[in-house]
Amino acid sequence: MKIITCEQVSDGHPDKICDQVADAIVTDCLQHDKKARVAIECLIKDNHLIIAGELTSSHKPDFRKLVDEMMDRIGCDRLGYNNLLYGGLDIAVLVKEQSPDIAMGVDTGGAGDQGMMYGYATNETPELLPIPFVVATKFLQVLKKHPSRMFRADAKAQVSFDYDTGRITTFLCSVQHSPDVEPDDFRHLIKGMMVLAASEYGLNTDFEVLVNPTGRFVIGGSFADCGVTGRKLACDTYGGVGRIGGGAMSGKDPSKVDRSGAYMARKIARDIVLAGYADQCEVQIAYAIGVVKPVSIHVDCFGTEFEDPEVIAAFVRDTYDLTPKGIIDNLHLLEVDYNKVSAYGHFGKSDLPWEK
Repeated sequence: MKIITCEQVSDGHPDKICDQVADAIVTDCLQHDKKARVAIECLIKDNHLIIAGELTSSHKPDFRKLVDEMMDRIGCDRLGYNNLLYGGLDIAVLVKEQSPDIAMGVDTGGAGDQGMMYGYATNETPELLPIPFVVATKFLQVLKKHPSRMFRADAKAQVSFDYDTGRITTFLCSVQHSPDVEPDDFRHLIKGMMVLAASEYGLNTDFEVLVNPTGRFVIGGSFADCGVTGRKLACDTYGGVGRIGGGAMSGKDPSKVDRSGAYMARKIARDIVLAGYADQCEVQIAYAIGVVKPVSIHVDCFGTEFEDPEVIAAFVRDTYDLTPKGIIDNLHLLEVDYNKVSAYGHFGKSDLPWEK
C-alpha cells in the first residue's frame, strides 16, 4: 500500500491567527504604498500578541484596527473567548525599518533574500493539488460554515489516502467545542461533514473516522497553544506532499522571493501539467540576495512526463521572466489581497493570479 497523509488547520488555529495578522499588515501597506517593504512575524499566547519585524513605508498601519478586523473575521465567539476583540488583546509592536544594506540590493531589482522555493502540481484534482490535501481543506471549510454553536474555531484535519487503491483509509478531525458537550455528542455531525468532503471528489466514505481522539477540546486558540507566523508551511502549500522552500510566505511583501518565487514556481508547475507535458511536476527556483536572476531552476516530473525533459526545460526558460520584478509584474502581486491566502492554503483558489 502507498498511503500518504496530508494535514490542514482552521483559521482559528493559533499559528494561523499569526499568519492572518501578518498578511493583513502586508495587504494594508501595499494598498496604500506599492513601494512598501514588509517583513512581519507575529507571536500570540493567551491575550498577548507580539508584532515584530521590519517595515519601510510611507503608510503607517493601524495595527489595532487590523487585528480587530481579522479577529472579527475569524469570529472570537468561535474561539471560545470574546476578550481578544476591541482592546482586549495586549499588542506589543516591535517593528523598525528595513536594513539599508538589504534595501540597496532590492531597490535595484534584486531578490530580497537568498533561498530556494518549490512549486508543485498534480492532475489528480481540479485544483491540481494532492487529493488528501484538498479533501482535508474542504472538510475544514465545511466545518467553519456549520451553523451549530457547539463548534469553535480551532480545528485540525488529517486525511490518509491509499494511492494504490484510490481510497481514503483514515479521516481525522480534532475540533474545539463548547464545554457543555462531549465528542460523542457531535461525532455523527463531524462524520457527515467528512462524508460530504470526500463525496465531492468521488471518493469512498467507508474510511476509519477519528474525532477528537484525545477526548475533550474545550480550550483552544492561543489559550491552549502558542502561535507563531510561518509554522504551518505544509498547510500553506501541499499538505506535506512535495517539497517546500526554506521560508514562510505570509508576512512578506512580494519583493521577498520566499513569497513571489513560491507563487511563480507553483504557476510554472501548474502550467506544465495543464499543457499536458506531465501528470505531476515540481519546480525549484533558487535566488541570491540582491541578485536579479535566479541562480538555478530545476524541473522534476517524476517520470510522468509526456515530452522530452529538455523540451520542458526550454519551455520554462523561454516563457517566464523569473526576476523578482518580472514575477511581481506578471502576477500583479502588488494588487493581491493576501488575506485570501493566510488561511486554508496559498494555492488552489481560482481567483488568485498564480492559479490562472
